[in-house]
Amino acid sequence: GKAKKVVLTACMRKLLTILNAMLKHRTPWQEVGAHHA
Repeated sequence: GKAKKVVLTACMRKLLTILNAMLKHRTPWQEVGAHHA
């Protein structure tokens, strides 16, 4: 349904934001939130 699509879009946006930040700061991949768990 629509809810699933909204969740998927939100996840995609989050991933894109992280990738953009990585490219901008040229940092290696870090598991976001891993140290908060």
